[in-house]
Amino acid sequence: MASSDDILLSAVLNLLSAFAFLVAFAILRLQPFNDRVYFSKWYLKGIRASPRSSGAFVRKFVNLDCRTYIRFLNWMPAALRMPEPELIDHAGLDSAVYIRIYLLGLKIFVPIALFSFGVLVPVNWTGKHLEQIEDLTFSGIDKLSISNVPSGSKRFWAHLVMAYAVTFWTCYILYKEYHIISTMRLQFLASENRRPDQFTVLVRNVPPDPDESVSEHVEHFFCVNHPDHYLTHQVVYNANNLAKLVEKKKSYQNWLTYYQTKYERNPKIKPKTKTGFWGLWGETVDAIDYYTAEIEKLSKEEALEREKVMSDPKAIVPAAFVSFKSRWGAAVCAQTQQSSNPTIWLTQWAPEPRDVYWDNLSIPFVELNVRKLLMAVAFFFLTFFFMIPIAFVQSLASIDGIENKLPVLRPLIQMEVVKSFIQGVLPGIILKIFLILLPMILMAMSKIEGYTSLSSLDRRSATKYYFFILVNVFLGSIITGAAFEQLQRFVEEPPSEIPKTVGVAIPLKATFFITYIMVDGWAGIAAEILRLVPLVMFHLKNTFLVKTDQDREQATDPGSLNFSVSEPRIQLYFLLGLVYSVVTPILLPFIIVFFAFAYMVFRHQIINVYDQKYESGASFWPDVHRRIIVGLVISQLLLLGLLSTKNVARSNVILIALPILTIWFHIFCKGRFESAFVKFPLQDAMVKDTLERATEPNLNLKAYLKDAYVHPVFKGVEFERPTALDDEENNPLVPTKRCRGSKTQSEEGV
Repeated sequence: MASSDDILLSAVLNLLSAFAFLVAFAILRLQPFNDRVYFSKWYLKGIRASPRSSGAFVRKFVNLDCRTYIRFLNWMPAALRMPEPELIDHAGLDSAVYIRIYLLGLKIFVPIALFSFGVLVPVNWTGKHLEQIEDLTFSGIDKLSISNVPSGSKRFWAHLVMAYAVTFWTCYILYKEYHIISTMRLQFLASENRRPDQFTVLVRNVPPDPDESVSEHVEHFFCVNHPDHYLTHQVVYNANNLAKLVEKKKSYQNWLTYYQTKYERNPKIKPKTKTGFWGLWGETVDAIDYYTAEIEKLSKEEALEREKVMSDPKAIVPAAFVSFKSRWGAAVCAQTQQSSNPTIWLTQWAPEPRDVYWDNLSIPFVELNVRKLLMAVAFFFLTFFFMIPIAFVQSLASIDGIENKLPVLRPLIQMEVVKSFIQGVLPGIILKIFLILLPMILMAMSKIEGYTSLSSLDRRSATKYYFFILVNVFLGSIITGAAFEQLQRFVEEPPSEIPKTVGVAIPLKATFFITYIMVDGWAGIAAEILRLVPLVMFHLKNTFLVKTDQDREQATDPGSLNFSVSEPRIQLYFLLGLVYSVVTPILLPFIIVFFAFAYMVFRHQIINVYDQKYESGASFWPDVHRRIIVGLVISQLLLLGLLSTKNVARSNVILIALPILTIWFHIFCKGRFESAFVKFPLQDAMVKDTLERATEPNLNLKAYLKDAYVHPVFKGVEFERPTALDDEENNPLVPTKRCRGSKTQSEEGV
């Protein structure tokens, strides 16, 4: 168990690390040759010019103005200066709402911390229960927790009142935030410029027809059932193999450019490479000749594959992007059932074009449920098997664990500085390392499940990651033992005993979570703003590959908000804050520092660096709200279990109302606000359509939507497009190639 001195040492080390990262960032961002890394957003917008274009030679690389170094922390107030409406215009609603999650943490926990330190800390400190127990080792932090209050004491009434105060305050702030963000979303959608996804729906599971192709069948169905609003459509091609060839060819072209540049700089030496994997082994050949030949070979394969995809009917997937003449028509189609058979002609709002995940559109719809079932089973085993190394690490990351496993190190471990480092810093660092590769695994699992947009992949991966953190980082760090031993314990004991089992262990793990917060939430966030990996990669590319300004732009990786990782990580801090606000309030200041620091850092990154891959209009917010509610309910159940071991009269009766009220509150918010995040009001759609017809009467919408949902590998290639009827009301009969007597679902609407 980490002592107060261990926590102090950890705080000093992490604060020094964070300060070192910030100083390094503040100096590096001032250097002209790093400008594209730390202000890449402005370069993408075409607003910022490279400082290397003028001035003396040294000034092109190094900032020699000493006055700027004095103001090296001026990025902090600058990050807070941009108003929220301007931030939405600059970076999008997704980014602005993501930032509000950190602000929400401050709104919830700052008042709770003030109240807890004013009421609970004195109550716990003066309980003096731990001092009365002989041969018990405890720290100063334990004296500030609920563990220092003797069983049966009337002091626990303060904790009961605090539990209600935390619940009501959290629900009040959540309600206000949900209302604000739902209003922001509707205003954003109403004021947003015209986008293809506003007029388009994704249609999946198109039924086969013996007489018509998929394209003809789609056109016939929507001309019949949406005669006044159907405009055009684009069928989906299975171009995954073609996309792989294009990507491989692009990679080879980059290598060819690299070797050509290298040869131009030193014509005396012809560059060589090996034909094996990544040029690590195989026959040594002339690099330029090798990659030139490989590119020619791939170009021929690409042309053959492109022709095959465009001419083979089997390459057409039973899905299509269907566009309408108005937003109103698209909204009606996306939000209604198209056929009496609910398993075919399935419609949903189309993602915006840059949000489409093309690889999954070719997956047959009947496979999706099977894939999801398999991934659910795989995720279950991943979650519970992953707890084994974490439990092992937690046992090792202690003085006793290391002495038992490595007795040779006992003299070194007994040194005060080493001992403090092991107990105060090492557990959080090891846990952080274990979690590095996990997001990539979870994203791969979500892709296998078949989601068709990047935003849905992010949301699904975030859900998996949150559950994983809940089970492994939170519960796995609280309860010792192997994963299936814990699972067996929970299965064998009554459900009412589970909160008691976990609740008793919670105060004992407060110091571990404090160290984890400092490692992950302080030093980790400071490392985020330094962008060390993108900085190194930019200079490597700039040294070896860049020849033109266009090359330099492509060498810059602005990055983006990794919602599937960062949002679940935030939720862990909400969970810890809600659980420990009543049990060990001393943890709250560490969480508040995280939220305040992260708010400032990510606001700076969003303004100056990140370039979002897509814009979903804050469609992730219901998930954020739901997970905070889950954390609140968990905190209530664990407090109920903990107090049930303290012989507090009527505590179960008093506390059982809290989870019931919290769940009712969630149901109320879901009914009140969630529809704004899954549906588009027909009234708003009609208003935008009417305004657009009045301001742009000659708009050629079909030309605008022509290539919006063409697979990226087909950009610039002409297709045989459907000739939709321009005036359906003047054409009582819809042309079809279907033979007489052949009836399909599309005719049921005639």
